[in-house]
Amino acid sequence: MKNPSQQNYIPQVSIDCVIFGYHNRQLKVLIPKINFSGDFWALPSGFVAQDEDIDQAAERILRDRTGIQDIYLEQFRVFGKASRSNKPFLDELIALNSDKLRVKNEAQQDYDWFTKRFISIGYYALVDINKVIPQKTDLDESIEWYSIHDIPRMIMDHSNIIAEALKTLQNDLDEKINAFNLLPETFTMKEVQEVYEAISGKTFVRTNFQKMILSLDVLERLEKKFTGAANKAPYLYRFKG
Repeated sequence: MKNPSQQNYIPQVSIDCVIFGYHNRQLKVLIPKINFSGDFWALPSGFVAQDEDIDQAAERILRDRTGIQDIYLEQFRVFGKASRSNKPFLDELIALNSDKLRVKNEAQQDYDWFTKRFISIGYYALVDINKVIPQKTDLDESIEWYSIHDIPRMIMDHSNIIAEALKTLQNDLDEKINAFNLLPETFTMKEVQEVYEAISGKTFVRTNFQKMILSLDVLERLEKKFTGAANKAPYLYRFKG
């Protein structure tokens, strides 16, 4: 991996991405584990090149982590407390991996670059989990999907970033009507209700929910989904947008 301090990145600005997927009635987040001694998990992150738009940088990071193009993406908040720093995390990681890591020469330049205060731009992404092929970097031991209710120990303020992304997604449900990006191309009304319930943490009455969704006029009804049960095959739908 190239040393970040020696590349053409904007200093002290980073992008942190919360990648949401949906499976088995659970909202999930794609999270890498750092490949060093100690249990450290961090959001998929990266930096912005001097000649790169911020959105382009986020799209690049997401493409590199998911292996797919055309991802639904929303910038939701900037994290910039004066006390925000990688230094406590890096010092703990170095202490636990003293046999592997030596902070000197070029490594010292990277240490100095990383331990300055960073302002992070938060994005959340919504993906069809079945299309994603999680991609590890040189720094990752693993990259896995975790339930929103079972997030591992995150470095720095990354747990808070996930919580803020979820809160924003919940607030966006009605206004931006974006939950369909978590589903495959075709789906049943029951599947729509289940994904809304997974995001909101609420339970909806089926008939009321169906009326509400259909009133939005954003779905195209297709043929029925064959299940083998007489007269009980549900209709399939597809998002018009």
